[in-house]
Amino acid sequence: MFKLKENGTTFSTEVVAGLTTFFAMAYIIIVNPRILAQSGMEWGAVFLATILAAVVGTLVMGLFANVPYAQAPGMGLNAFFVYTVCFGLGYSWQQALSMVFLCGLINILITVTKIRKYIIKAIPKALQHAISGGIGLFIGYIGLLDAGVVNFAAGVPAMSTLNTPALWLFLIGLFLIVILLVMKVKGAILIAIVATALIGIPLGVTKPADDIAVTFLDACKSLPSTFGVIFTSEGLPALFSGGGKSLLIAIVTIFSFSISDTFDTIGTFIGTGRRSGIFSEEDELAMENSVGFKTKMDKALFADAIATSVGSILGTSNTTTYVESAAGISVGGRTGLTSVVVALLFIISAFFAPLISSIPMAATAPALIIVGIMMASSFIDVKWTELEEAIPAFFAGAFMAFSYSITYGIATSFIFYCLVKIVKRESKDVHPILWVSTLLFILNFALQALL
Repeated sequence: MFKLKENGTTFSTEVVAGLTTFFAMAYIIIVNPRILAQSGMEWGAVFLATILAAVVGTLVMGLFANVPYAQAPGMGLNAFFVYTVCFGLGYSWQQALSMVFLCGLINILITVTKIRKYIIKAIPKALQHAISGGIGLFIGYIGLLDAGVVNFAAGVPAMSTLNTPALWLFLIGLFLIVILLVMKVKGAILIAIVATALIGIPLGVTKPADDIAVTFLDACKSLPSTFGVIFTSEGLPALFSGGGKSLLIAIVTIFSFSISDTFDTIGTFIGTGRRSGIFSEEDELAMENSVGFKTKMDKALFADAIATSVGSILGTSNTTTYVESAAGISVGGRTGLTSVVVALLFIISAFFAPLISSIPMAATAPALIIVGIMMASSFIDVKWTELEEAIPAFFAGAFMAFSYSITYGIATSFIFYCLVKIVKRESKDVHPILWVSTLLFILNFALQALL
């Protein structure tokens, strides 16, 4: 079913890859409810909606597209949901969920019309390499922040003093994963995560999260408070009842949701899929004029598009393809079997939330840093001595990491790529889709500044 031999993988490799990806992203099970509950949503409802959205999205990715990517409510997008849309703009969480639902419909539309795939094809090779390397920096930076190695206590980024059990555990895990990888031990990343988590028990770091206050049955009872709420009077009808400026702000916000969701996914697929061979460029070119969803890229983009709408109906912010999928891909995951394993583990986690939440960031952060190192190797294909390539490449990497956003990295790289081409009088070499995407990014920045 998954064509393991054709994809150069085995059952055991796919299972290990699934375990690795799950442990790298399991934090979302607790973190997403913790963030969204601040908007007034019930913790238990968001907890269950997070798991269900991850299961549905990841299963579609695995069974329909047969690629090793996992989906779940996205970090950054959930913060935008609460702090910008609800707190900043004054929308209710029901209205914010309605915006997410509409964003999902937009993503389905631009996927069915293959606009998202054409955007990927329009990105020059140099920028694709830069995006891949930039995602490496982004993943590594996530690991450093998760572990608390980098902090902003003084208002500027600084290295933390290594005087806490959590940081000691992080160092143990980092040394362990480096040693195992250099020794070429099979399953090195997964072994290091599990071993580090176990070492964290006597150190007092591996322990259940303090804010898990509901059981699985409690979560089931609270799910109706969010499920389908977008179709009630508090959802879609309330969103567009203001008219005038309120309507304009709603449209701009939906646009911001959509552009972030779209380009986060594009960046993840480019950064991990092309270099690992999951998405064959030759296959994509051969099927360019095909009707329907024929290629892996077509199917993967469609799976990602429907996940956001499904998640909003369940009661969570944008569901997106996780960049942490790179952890499983780095250990050999190549097919949808990896995704199915991840989905099954999410199902199990619904009944064992305290156990899953006990896996500390200090145990998973080293894996993200190592995966980031592996992906940063794509920078070698950028001609750094030629400014027309180096400038967009630098902005792709720098903004992905330091602004904590794949979308902003792609946006700034597009803008400076077009600027360089204009100055060099090579505007005709820029694909029309790239021009449109760049103008949309500029429009998005301008509207956010004005509103």
